[in-house]
Order: sequence, then C-alpha cells, then structure tokens
Amino acid sequence: MRRMRGDRVLIPSPAAGGPADAGRAGYARDSRRVIIAASGRLARPRGRQWHRARTGRRSPPVPASEPAPASAPAYASEGERNTMRAARPLRRFAPVAATVSLLLAAGCTSGPANGPVSGSGSSSDSHGPVAAAAPAATPLEPLPTEIPPALATYYAQQLGWQSCDGDFECATFKVPVDYADPAAGDLTLTAARKRSTGGADRLGSLLLNPGGPGGSAVEYLEGTARTFDPGVRAKYDLVGLDPRGVGRSSPVRCLDGARMDAFTAVDLTPDDQAETDALVAADKEFAKGCQDHSGALLGHVSTVEAARDMDVLRALLGDGRLNYLGKSYGTFLGATYAGLYPGKVGRMVLDGAMDPSLDSTGGNKGQAAGFETAWTAFAKDCVKRDDCPLGTDEGEAGRQLTELFRQIDGHPLPTESGRTLTESLATTGTIQAMYAEFLWPKLRSAISDAKAGDGSALLDLSDDYYERAPDGSYPNLMFANMAVNCVDLPPAFTGPDAVRAALPEFEKAAPQFGQDMAWMALGCTYWPVKATGAAHTVRAAGSVPIVVVGTTRDPATPYAWAQSLAGQLESGRLLTYEGDGHTAYGRRSECIDTAVNRYLLGGDAPANGTRCGA
Repeated sequence: MRRMRGDRVLIPSPAAGGPADAGRAGYARDSRRVIIAASGRLARPRGRQWHRARTGRRSPPVPASEPAPASAPAYASEGERNTMRAARPLRRFAPVAATVSLLLAAGCTSGPANGPVSGSGSSSDSHGPVAAAAPAATPLEPLPTEIPPALATYYAQQLGWQSCDGDFECATFKVPVDYADPAAGDLTLTAARKRSTGGADRLGSLLLNPGGPGGSAVEYLEGTARTFDPGVRAKYDLVGLDPRGVGRSSPVRCLDGARMDAFTAVDLTPDDQAETDALVAADKEFAKGCQDHSGALLGHVSTVEAARDMDVLRALLGDGRLNYLGKSYGTFLGATYAGLYPGKVGRMVLDGAMDPSLDSTGGNKGQAAGFETAWTAFAKDCVKRDDCPLGTDEGEAGRQLTELFRQIDGHPLPTESGRTLTESLATTGTIQAMYAEFLWPKLRSAISDAKAGDGSALLDLSDDYYERAPDGSYPNLMFANMAVNCVDLPPAFTGPDAVRAALPEFEKAAPQFGQDMAWMALGCTYWPVKATGAAHTVRAAGSVPIVVVGTTRDPATPYAWAQSLAGQLESGRLLTYEGDGHTAYGRRSECIDTAVNRYLLGGDAPANGTRCGA
C-alpha cells in the first residue's frame, strides 16, 4: 500500500523521455508490438497505429490544435518508436533501452554552455551533483592480451552465416559457460547482422546493444537497422549479439504467464506485515522459478562474462578492434569490455551511461531520482492542458496521483481484459509513460479513465512495460534482467527491515517513486546464487577515445552517471544533450547525431564537454 504523504508536494524532478536505447534507432519496441505468426518475427504497426492498445482500443490522438510538450512533437518518428526499452530497476523498473522523448533537433556548442560541465565527473551542474562512487569501488583490471590456450578453440570457430528474418543473416557460436573452467561446458549464443552497403569500403562491424539487461540485440538490430545514418550503414556491418541468458542465446527462464501475472500484481509498497510477507513470498517464488528452470546458468550471466563473449565474437568477425554502440545498460556492458580489453577498443559510443562505481543501493536511488525528474516534467506539461486529470498545479498533480494509487490499492479497478488493475500495475503503467513524451497523452487519458473506474489503459501501459503478449505470455526480458542484476552486484538490502530503514533516504531523493524503487531492490536478497561482481571503476588505460553521451534530464540513467563514467575513463569524451528522455543518439538532435556519426565514420571524437542544446 502506498502511504499518503499528507500535504507534501509530491513532485518529482522531471524528465520525460524514455529510454531511447537506439541510435537513429532505438530498441524496436513501439508501444504495441504485433507478432506475425507466420514468421515469428516482430513487426511494428505503421503510422499512428502504434498507439493502438492490445485490446484493440486506440488511444485518442493528440488534437492537431494541441501543442506538443515543450520540444516534443505529438508523435514519435519510426526510429524513436523503435526504442521502447529502457534501463529497468532491480525488480520491476530497471536499466533496458527504452523509449525516447520526442525532442527537436538542437544547436551544438563545444565546451561549457548553460552552466559548467566537466567530462571528469568531478563537477556538478544545475541537474544535480555527480553521484559518489561506492566506498568499496575498485578499478576493473584488464585481462591479459594473449588468448589463454584453454580458450583458443573458441577464438578459432568459423561463423556460418545463414539468411534469417528477411534480409538479415544469423549465426551461432560457442562460448564456455565458465571462463575459469572452459571444460565445464558450453553455451550457444546467437548473433545477427545486416551487411554494409559500402562493399569494399566497409570499416568493419559495429556491434549494437540496446540495454536491459535483458534486451535482445538481435531484435533491436532487426527493428532499427534501416533507420541508422546511411553513411554508418555503408561503412559497417551492423551486428546484434544476444548476450548469454538473453533472447536467442541460452535464455534464462523463470515463470509461466499466469505466475508472472501474479508476480507483477503484488503490492510493491507494503505498510503492514501481511503485505510485506506477500511481497517477500513473491520474490522468493520468482527466484525459485528461475533456479528450477535455468539451473547453473544463473551463476554465469554476469556482465563480465558477456563482455568476454563479445571479444570472442569480435575475433570471429575478423575485426582487430571492437566498434560498439551501447545504450542504457549497454553502456555498462561496453565500459566493462573497455576495462577488460582497453587495447582492443575501436570506436565506442556509450549513450545513456550507467555508473559502474555505484552499488545496488546507490544505483536504485539514483534511478528513483531520475524517474522523479520525468514525473515533474510530465506534471508541468499536464497542468497546462485542458484535458489534464490531475489539477492545475504541479503539487496538486502529485497529490492526486498518490490519492488515486491509494484508492486503487484498496479497490483494484476492473479492465476490459477481465484482469484487475492493482496499485503495483498502475505504478508500472505510470512509470512506462515516463520513458517517452509521446506516451504522455495516453497517460493523461489513462489516469482520467482510472479516476472514472476503468483501469484498462493503465493496464495496457503496464503490459507494454513487461512486454506481456496478448496470449498472456512474457518474454525473457524480465527474467534475464533480474538474473544479470543479481549476479553483477550484491543485494541492496538484507531484508524488509533494511528497506524500511532506507525509505526516508529514498523518499527524500524521489518523493513520488522513492518507496517503489526501494522495495523493488529487495528481489536480489533471495536470489539463489551469490553475486560474483561488485561496484568498480573503469579506467580503460591506453584505449582510444570513448564517447560517453549523457542527457541532462534522463529518467532512467541520470546525467550524473554519464559525468562519472566519462571521468573514470582515461580517454572518456563527454557529449551532453540538454534535454529530456533516455539516451540521445537517434532522437532528433541533429547536433548529437552529427557528432556521433562523425566519430563512427572518421574517428573524430567530439571535444570533451561538448554540449548540444534542446
């Protein structure tokens, strides 16, 4: 149950866009994915149809006379729609590449603009101070440059590319389950590619990762390849590798659809023992389901292991260096690769950066503040509109949302699907819309419907977040998300009492969503395998310049994280987008796109501290 906060003004600090995890292409996940049964491929509705709900209802389009949110058109471009995956927090909302806010192209300046900025991560600006690293964070040490004899056979494989999913090619290859004991067995990983259009003039391969953890890079590639800059498509084979445990690469499996429905509906903000017991039981059941269906794989889906897999693929592709575009969690994966193999880094872009120096508590708290930022941006825009269901000032908007959630907690709402909308699902639906400004009209309409007693539209948004299919099934995304998060870092809390003790700190950072984010972090407490990773810094000494892109009002990966990562990297170049939304490349900023494309095509990295205005 969400506690009422009296007369406090519950307004988060804004930002609205969503995880765009896609370069001129985001994760192929518009708000409504349609499964084509004949081929098993995911196709995206065209035009305004992408607003259509799973139930067949259509969200009311924004009237032509209604101005779009500041710096945001009413509808997303195709490339922007194809980015509905974001960094998802540890239980429900974590870093996966996601939606993009619809921002117009802006001017670009080199050096500080609109306040000081530093690529060193040692400064702060109007968007908040750089987050402090976890006290125990130590540098990630590089691996030996020579391939160990026990791994030689993996690096000597031949990729057998075959036509797949239309005009793409797919191949599988083997990697050891455990790099410390290669003889213990193998995993099969799947990669897909779109061949370059430039023939002999190609520069090599550009490996893509949309984020997550848990986002399928194969689906991302297939949904976004044609939206990349023509010059990039001419010079690179675009390659998507589903990391171990994800998508088509030995996927983690946990719960069936009915059990996932129950899991996602459990109250995330308990205030009595019965609700606390139910939440703990749900987390334990999820963990047991993963253990029962995935077994030993759960101990070997870490980001370090996934980065080592990328180096195997780099060699099999015939590339001396890894060229890479990672968004959201994909930045953590890319930075890990750079830390392990600094001498093998090619042209690397890390957009919507995560900060590897943060522990689980710091990461969840920072992300809570990011969503708070997104909510404030939504509230500011909403109260200016005639159809806003939350009043006429920002403070009132927060109070009304809290009251609505309180009512839903006591009396879940009916929906057209026959399922009920619980408070947890209503919160998830609201969070989903924070990822992208083009979902704001739908959220306004959904809240209005909920106030009238119909939870259908908020449930649709929640289903979009989890990618729940019309038949009630769930993809591997959330299973892999939890599995990777729980093995990468020790749990944030030892149990419910520790969460309660941390609530004041979380609510101070994020009045609207702090409770939710704190309780979400409880899931890894009951994970069946111990974490193998820990918070660390990444220096990547000796690497070529690495471009770190940060958006000043990013909801899922706060701007301070980009500042920190760029500062940790010896060759980090911080490129800043002054605006809303999760990630920046491929999201209508000509300035950002030009800077990144120039770097990818010619190796000319932007000057550290370059800023692009909204």
